[in-house]
Amino acid sequence: MKLSELDYSLPPELIAQRPLARRDDSRLLVYDRASGEARHVRFTKLPEELDGDELVVVNDTRVIPARIGIERPRGEVLLLEKAGDGLWEGLARPTKRLRAGRRYGPVQLVEHLGEGRWLLRLDGDPAGEMPLPPYITEALSDPERYQTVYAEAEGSAAAPTAGLHFTPELLAGLEVERVTLHVGLDTFRPVTAEDLERHALHSERYDVTAAAWDRIRRARRVLAVGTTTVRVLETLARGAPLGGRTDLFVTPGFEFRRVDSLLTNFHLPRSTLLALVMAFCGVEETRRLYRLAIDERYRFYSFGDAMLIR
Repeated sequence: MKLSELDYSLPPELIAQRPLARRDDSRLLVYDRASGEARHVRFTKLPEELDGDELVVVNDTRVIPARIGIERPRGEVLLLEKAGDGLWEGLARPTKRLRAGRRYGPVQLVEHLGEGRWLLRLDGDPAGEMPLPPYITEALSDPERYQTVYAEAEGSAAAPTAGLHFTPELLAGLEVERVTLHVGLDTFRPVTAEDLERHALHSERYDVTAAAWDRIRRARRVLAVGTTTVRVLETLARGAPLGGRTDLFVTPGFEFRRVDSLLTNFHLPRSTLLALVMAFCGVEETRRLYRLAIDERYRFYSFGDAMLIR
């Protein structure tokens, strides 16, 4: 697949800058792959769009307050994940002006790993700001709105945003199971290689209980909430252990072995997330649905609307 196939034009005003007052008041574009039908409903109608016994699998990772400002030089550190023995891996900028061994506020830079990544030591637990994506320029009044209502296992540098639409009341009417994948920023890093197969996807930590995987494995149909959940389920479906790291890169031509339906937000162009949606839905079908969403003025990206692909 060529990088140009992941391009599309989005009017800037369709980038959602803030969450809606009520999570499940977002719009939902429902696409039936068998019939090719697309229709528009509110997210509150999701239970009516699913088979009665469809198992909804969510990623219960919790975002850490990972953005830490530094002075002299003015910049920031963005924590990515724990590296053991009190160490973290993170991004730091301005990298060219930073020095290994120096302390910048609560952060000591230990070693530069390349591409702006550093091994660092942090005083205490993370106590920075919520790491909102750079395309969100408005301040978030309530940090919990960048967490899912079922977020539990702390460790992500970004939210699994397809889950932001759920309320406790809506979840109560569904059959739900949990997995955990701690989201690293590399999931959202733009693809730069002209040929997609040359793009290297860094691994991310995941964990699934034996009971959860047994239930998922036996389910008649599985709805994966978000691309991170897809990567966990399809990693396990290929015989991987219940805990570890996955660098599974899902692109068109991929054989899905455990995901039957996908709930996802609208993703950035030139992203691995868009490639995954194209793998599940079809390249031309995905392009058509994105054009439809733009024409219908859907809200895009993290705080935007959602799409259900069946």
